[in-house]
Amino acid sequence: MDEIRQGQQIVIVGGGAAGFFAAITCAAACPGAEVKLLEASRQPLSKVRISGGGRCNVTHACFDPAQLIQHYPRGGKALRGAFSRFQPQDTIDWFRQHGVMLKTEADGRMFPVTNDSGTIVDCLLQTARQAGVQLYTSLSLTAVQPTATGFHLTLKNGDQWIADRLLLATGSSPSGYALAQSLGHQIEPPVPSLFTLRIADAALQSLAGVAVESVQARLRFLDHKPLEQTGALLITHWGVSGPAILKLSAWGARLLHDCQYRATLEINWLPQFSQAQSHQRLLEMKQTYPNRSIATQGWAELPRRLWQYLTARSQISAEQRWAELSKVQMQQLLQQLHQGRYPIQGKGQFKEEFVTCGGVNLKQVDFKTMGSRVCPHLYLAGEVLDIDGVTGGFNFQSAWTTGWIAGQAIAQSCAASRDLSHGS
Repeated sequence: MDEIRQGQQIVIVGGGAAGFFAAITCAAACPGAEVKLLEASRQPLSKVRISGGGRCNVTHACFDPAQLIQHYPRGGKALRGAFSRFQPQDTIDWFRQHGVMLKTEADGRMFPVTNDSGTIVDCLLQTARQAGVQLYTSLSLTAVQPTATGFHLTLKNGDQWIADRLLLATGSSPSGYALAQSLGHQIEPPVPSLFTLRIADAALQSLAGVAVESVQARLRFLDHKPLEQTGALLITHWGVSGPAILKLSAWGARLLHDCQYRATLEINWLPQFSQAQSHQRLLEMKQTYPNRSIATQGWAELPRRLWQYLTARSQISAEQRWAELSKVQMQQLLQQLHQGRYPIQGKGQFKEEFVTCGGVNLKQVDFKTMGSRVCPHLYLAGEVLDIDGVTGGFNFQSAWTTGWIAGQAIAQSCAASRDLSHGS
């Protein structure tokens, strides 16, 4: 593109994944524009730095937009068209073109081959610098006043700026929501997403560290249909975690918040077997091992300590032999294996992800440009929007996608303004 007319200012608020990607995209497309990136904290890209246990789960190896949107409890429908323009393959290509290779792990998550989030942070910082992005840290925006052609901005240090285009990429920051609201946007109330579940069962908690490769977990509510997810489960010192639980927490984020994190978790520990198959197998074990204790001669697919816990929950003593297993106890054991119920008494935190459900109402945003439908010259990207994905790189992908689209659209808008001014 040709040089933008002198004085045209683009201000991007929020130095996270979406903000940086938008700033880089816009500055590269419009080298004459003055792109300023504001970050309230001292260190930009802090979430990128700590994600994935310090490795940065950049994206997920899911390349069909129709499949990709299935991983977003909120925002999937709005992202369908956006992912047809910039999806995980584009993210992989972009980082490769900027010297960073990504690798795919068995579960589809993608990380830099260095296994170091610093690789991603350094790439974004260096690329932004090379593109001419002006980065301001420890500087926040406190007030925005729309003008006929853009915005008048007031910064925390008292400075006054003029912006021709403004992008809010403020994540789940309350101040970012407040800015969006001051410009006419409706905010869906933010509540936590992606968290572990607390279960006050000392016997279960004593199994902390025990993992099961695949369970079927179901959340039951008093006045709503159950939610269900399948995946790995990890028992912790406070309850349960793992992919199945984290996915459930994301899909049930609002329901769990509304019931104050009090619900019932139902676990099928053996989803690969029907209840009838399990019943037949228990009968066979009773016949094959009549003199062995039930607690020690367990189910091969389950960790030994978990099997012992489940037999104890079925009112089976540690010394009881298979020959002594009554029909009532067998039904109780089947119930625990396939439909064990655990009262949820709160939520924990998933330390590798900090995801919020809620944000700017998606109907007020044009996903072809990420432009506001209620405030001219305003754009929005990333987690400030009411979009959230499950764990696995999906939240970063929505940040890259919405940031890229916003950056492109701002550049095109600036070019159109330039052409208009030249024509006049």
